[in-house]
Amino acid sequence: MVGSYGPLPSPGERPFIVEVRRGAQVESRHAVIAAVVDADGRLVAGWGDVESIIFPRSSNKAFQALPLIESGAADAAGLSNAEMAMACASHGGEARHTETVAGWLGRLGLDHTALECGAHWPYHEETARDLARAHALPTALHNNCSGKHAGMVTVAQHLGEALQGYVSPDHPVQRRVTAVIEDVCGVRLLPDAFATDGCSMPTMALPINKLAYGFARFVTGQGLAPERAKAAKRLAAAVLAEPFFVAGSGRFCTAVMQAGGGRFIAKTGAEGVYTAASAELGLGIALKVVDGTARAAQTALGGLLEYLGLLDNAARDELRPLVEPVLSNWRGLRVGDIGLEPAY
Repeated sequence: MVGSYGPLPSPGERPFIVEVRRGAQVESRHAVIAAVVDADGRLVAGWGDVESIIFPRSSNKAFQALPLIESGAADAAGLSNAEMAMACASHGGEARHTETVAGWLGRLGLDHTALECGAHWPYHEETARDLARAHALPTALHNNCSGKHAGMVTVAQHLGEALQGYVSPDHPVQRRVTAVIEDVCGVRLLPDAFATDGCSMPTMALPINKLAYGFARFVTGQGLAPERAKAAKRLAAAVLAEPFFVAGSGRFCTAVMQAGGGRFIAKTGAEGVYTAASAELGLGIALKVVDGTARAAQTALGGLLEYLGLLDNAARDELRPLVEPVLSNWRGLRVGDIGLEPAY
């Protein structure tokens, strides 16, 4: 296809490859395992070992936010679409992000000290520079997971549970999240599946195809209890209504959902993970760059979305600088690019 991102090789037992090219040579190659699954659990397309066990990291924040809706906490707190999108976000720490979380916590009578995610400098470079110019340090509000944590605190407060220690695997908030993930993805999480994420919350390892299956069910509601399906639909609608709050300026999650015009949701995770789902097609997508390189993940997702026909020509061209980025040196000279390995 002229102007396409590849195209991808035919599905099979081998991962597909994202290439980093310098001049006329391939300098690096990143293998990608990916699964496209429908809401019946049928593998529609797969590349590599789709039963590989991975940590979803932040790619499944929408699952973790389901108790926020199901418990009634979101309605009790009067959450807006932007705030619900923040509960599913890995945001850049821009002012609109931090002000939204601060306002949300303020309505609960809390502030950033209630969040147990830790602080890091904003991903958004100009915001980080502004903080440094002001001789200020980042707070937990700037943590990319602050919206998710605000959601957890909201649930705990609404249900009369202890706020302190809500990140512990044994806290009722986290036990509830674990049960949601097991239900939505159709898995049983054994003790060795649990580890600690960068924001101090549990992360649970599961097969790539089960992660994709979970997202197919999330956007279709198929096989979920009515209240859970309703909650998932509400979260997906919030994310699509307010994609800026999922990531931010120049970030791929925001850009790809804006370009997609509501046809799918998408979410990144650390270590080269990406998920997406289309209610229109009834499909969930999960991918993992085997070596954990984040720079290959959005190229891989762009190729998968195009493979499924979810990007029209305008969307593909709009996203090209992020899916097939040009590599430049410090003088601004083009020295290479990143893209899918040509299919032979």
